[in-house]
Formats: sequence, C-alpha cells, structure tokens
Amino acid sequence: MNQVNQATGRQSLFVGGSWEEPDGGHYEVVDPATERTVGWAPEASRDQVLAACAAAREAFGPWSRTSPEERAALLGRAAGVIRENLVAYAELARAETGATTGTARGMQVGVAAARFRRYARVEPAEWAIPPQINEAGPMGRAGVMGALAVRQPVGVVTCITSYNNPWANPAGKIAPALAMGNTVVVKPAPQDPLSVYRMAEALEAAGVPPGVVNVVSGRSTGVGEAAVASPDVDMVSFTGSTAVGRRIAEVCGRDMKRQLMELGGKGAAIVFDDADLASAVAGIGTTFSFYSGQICTAPTRVLAQRGVYDRLVEQLAAYARRLKVGDPREPDTVVGPVISAAHRDRVESYLELGRKEGAVVVTGGDRPDLPAGFYVAPALLADCTNDMRVAREEIFGPVVAVIPFDDEEEGVALANDTDYGLIDYVWSGDVARAFRVARRLRAGGVGINTVGRNMEAPFGGFKRSGVGRDVGSYALHAYSEVQAIVWPG
Repeated sequence: MNQVNQATGRQSLFVGGSWEEPDGGHYEVVDPATERTVGWAPEASRDQVLAACAAAREAFGPWSRTSPEERAALLGRAAGVIRENLVAYAELARAETGATTGTARGMQVGVAAARFRRYARVEPAEWAIPPQINEAGPMGRAGVMGALAVRQPVGVVTCITSYNNPWANPAGKIAPALAMGNTVVVKPAPQDPLSVYRMAEALEAAGVPPGVVNVVSGRSTGVGEAAVASPDVDMVSFTGSTAVGRRIAEVCGRDMKRQLMELGGKGAAIVFDDADLASAVAGIGTTFSFYSGQICTAPTRVLAQRGVYDRLVEQLAAYARRLKVGDPREPDTVVGPVISAAHRDRVESYLELGRKEGAVVVTGGDRPDLPAGFYVAPALLADCTNDMRVAREEIFGPVVAVIPFDDEEEGVALANDTDYGLIDYVWSGDVARAFRVARRLRAGGVGINTVGRNMEAPFGGFKRSGVGRDVGSYALHAYSEVQAIVWPG
C-alpha cells in the first residue's frame, strides 16, 4: 500500500498488483495556482508499459470468469474507499489541476465515487432473440432456429485519460470496463497523474486482483504509444484532443483494435430572441468558471439571434466581470488557473488572434494581479464570424465567442458548420422549436435551456468529436462485444 516514498514524495508505478520504481526516474507535478511542487510522478519505460499490458492480459482470463456480482461488489467497495478519503483525495486533485475546492470535492472525487457505485449495479448481459423459421438452412433443411445475444468483455483495455478531471474521467472508463470483465492499463495525463494512483490505491484496498488494474505514467509520448500498440491490448479508450485521437486511431486500425474516442468540442449555443436570457447567460457562463473553460462540452461558440445579440453580449460581459479569479482554495473563488504556463500562453495567443481577425475583446483575457499561478481572466469575444479561427478551433480556456444570426435556418447552418459535434445547446421559449432545432443539429448531445446532463444518457460525439458512446448502460455496451449463440429449435 505504501506506493509513495514519504521522504521524497516520489510515486511508484502500479503494475501487476505491485508498486515498482520507474525506469525513467521521476518528474515534477506543479500546482497551477501556486507554481509549487505537488509531488513527483513516475516516468515509465517502454518495457514497463509492455509489462503492464502483459499483466493485464494474464489477469484477463480469471477476471472475466468471475461473476458480475463479484465484480459489482468490488466496485462498490472501491466507491466506499473513495468516499472515505474524499477530503484528502480532493485536496490532491485541487493541487494538481487548479480546480476550486468545491469542484474538486463534488465534480471530481465525488463523481468518481458515484461512477464506481453506478457500475456496482448488475445489469443483464444476455437476452433472447425471437426464434426464426428458416425456409432452408445451410444443410438444405428448413427449421426453427433459436438465438441468444450475449455481451462478452473485449479483453485488455488501455485507458488514456484527460488532465481536466483526473478522477471522474478515469472512473468513467475503469468502472464500466471492470464491470464487463475487462482488465485495464491506465495511462493518465502527464500534468496530473498522482490522483489516478490514489484511485489505484482505492481499488487495491477494495481487493482488486493483481493485474486487473495497472497504472503507468510519463511525459514521453512513448508511454502512451506503447500502451496503444501493445499486442496484448484489445481496445483503447481515449479522452483528449482530436489530433492525438487521430494518431491513436491509425495505430488501432492496423490491428482492428476497438476504440472509444471522446475528443474535442466547439459547442454551439443557439440563443433565440424569445430565450430566457438569465438562464442562457448562466449556462453559457459555465465556460468561464467550470474547470476554467478546460472542458470539451463547454458552450464556447454562442450564436445569438439579432434581436437579443446586444443584450446577450452585455449580460455575458457583466457576468464574466463578476466572477472572482484567484486562489482555488479560497471559498469565494469561482475561476481558478489553467493547467500550465504553456496552456495559458496558448489561450492568450488565441485572444490575440481573435483581435487580428476582427473580433472585439469585450472583457477579460488579461492576467490577474496575483503573486503566482497560470491565470487568464474570463474573456468574451464579440462581433465574431463563423470562419474565424477563434470560432472554429477548440481553445480550451475561459473564452466565449459570440456570433449573430438572423433566423432559424441560419442559426442551424452556423451551428453545423464545424468540424466538431460533441454537445450543442438551444435556448428558446418555444419548446416545439427548441426540439425541432435540436433534432437538426449534428451533435452527439443537445441541451435545451440547460447545460445540465442526464448521467444515464449516451455521451459521445459526431464528426471529429469522437467515436462511440459511453455513460450509463451505454458504457457497458462500449466495453463489450456482442456474441450470437444460435441453435436448432
């Protein structure tokens, strides 16, 4: 259980049920709010990654033969361990990510515990298919054929997770994968991997057998590449950028490995003249505050009908100015830092690009007067057009771009004119129109007068926003293969 050297704060890898020292040494994990060292993460070698994949392969057979009830019980115990350690786990998550304390406790560690608890619920994995009368089968004889559809585990799953939520995102992969009888190799984001090792610790305490869960980390791209390319891996579940997703898909394609890809987004929020502007502003404003805009589902591209355009811009600007930017440990802080200095520079470069393209920075975008940290004040860009890069590319920061439109047809056309298609939003007082527009949007999800989600609804994207669906029972489908068993009746 003692996987951290208490004297140095250096983390060990978790491979085959053992905590082992990394061949590549350690690297520093930095608190984006203070720029101080949080701890030291392990840099796995290629051989150690392949050893983790081999351990998962060896463990797959016995684990896949355990009963769904046994697997569910383990997931339930893991949820309990996470809940018992919520405060300590959340403090680490806050330090690694810069999330506010409330977000770290509720939306990161709290959601992770809820996801393990959700997949501790046993669901049917097989169902009967109505008998079919065949006129003539392969042997030339007619007859009645019975059939059964059975969900089987895929095998070994490599889970590559995002930096914006090192608790909920890995839990959303690990829990349904284990529930279906798969084994996993987890490669966390290099910026904040320490939380994922605490999750492995919780699973170990819950009694996970050796090799069923493995965690390997590193800043080198070779760590992720080895975890994807290993011949022991049957499936890759990835959350991250579209560019990296494409590279992973190319490697998976060579061996026909299954994929679940949750990639980038540039969510359109269509606000009609009859919308409740207070509701729209509060929903769109989550882009400024929730993870400091570092979330692929954010409504970052606002399409405002001309009748409300000026008022919406004015109210969004006022909303952004009211948000306290600062130390995420302070109870009244709403907007924390972005993940790193490099990412802050990237967000700022997009704001400068927006100015050059003709957008107006109505508010924000500056660096708050704080002693340390990678902060960007919430920024609102007005007078944008849909061909600007700030309207087409994922900035992944507290930046909202507003584009005017005239009528429903133009609003739908602008919303669909994008490479992405994760989640879009519609605000309108006309419920019939809102549902009509929602069905025309080329996005995996649509929120009507809300940015909230139903955690049993399928989640995933159209176009370059991803492949496949997860969440709720759909995640169990994603981490399984369907087998047909047929017999003469």
